[in-house]
Amino acid sequence: MPLLWIGLASILMTFAGLTSGYIVSRSALSAENRWLEFALPQEFLYATIVIVISSATMYLAAQSLKKNLISRAGGLTLISLLLGISFLVLQIKGAQDLVDRGMFFTGGNSASSWVYVIAGLHWLHVVSGIIVLLYTWYRTAILKVHSATDHQGFAVSALYWHFLDALWLGLYLFLFFYR
Repeated sequence: MPLLWIGLASILMTFAGLTSGYIVSRSALSAENRWLEFALPQEFLYATIVIVISSATMYLAAQSLKKNLISRAGGLTLISLLLGISFLVLQIKGAQDLVDRGMFFTGGNSASSWVYVIAGLHWLHVVSGIIVLLYTWYRTAILKVHSATDHQGFAVSALYWHFLDALWLGLYLFLFFYR
């Protein structure tokens, strides 16, 4: 568990650095009237709602596991997994919306480049979270390894997933309000 906390801290510091870079870039380019303000894709809002629900279902799965309701915990973990995949699909559709509006990763618009970098790096972490959830679901629902008395691996997976969910919520709010 201590290594997980170190990993989470390093992820948090990475995004703190990125958001700091965004703020500095925005300030400098705004002073030159070269910062383009634009609305985030609507799909990012939907993805945010989906990932918050996935965190809730993961919480319910952990509570079910503590009550030794293994099948229910496995089913709720699967729902969290599917919602995580839905999050990524919505995020990709959001990126496509940016492309459709002429905002690319490169090409003169630093504001959209920052959105791609921040969201894209989070997507990579969510992919790792989906792999973790898949493994956790398999161990819970198929192998029945986790139980009310043996759920350390499940708890670590849930903590990582909640962290990714909270991180995206913070990033989304940052990008929404600090355009």
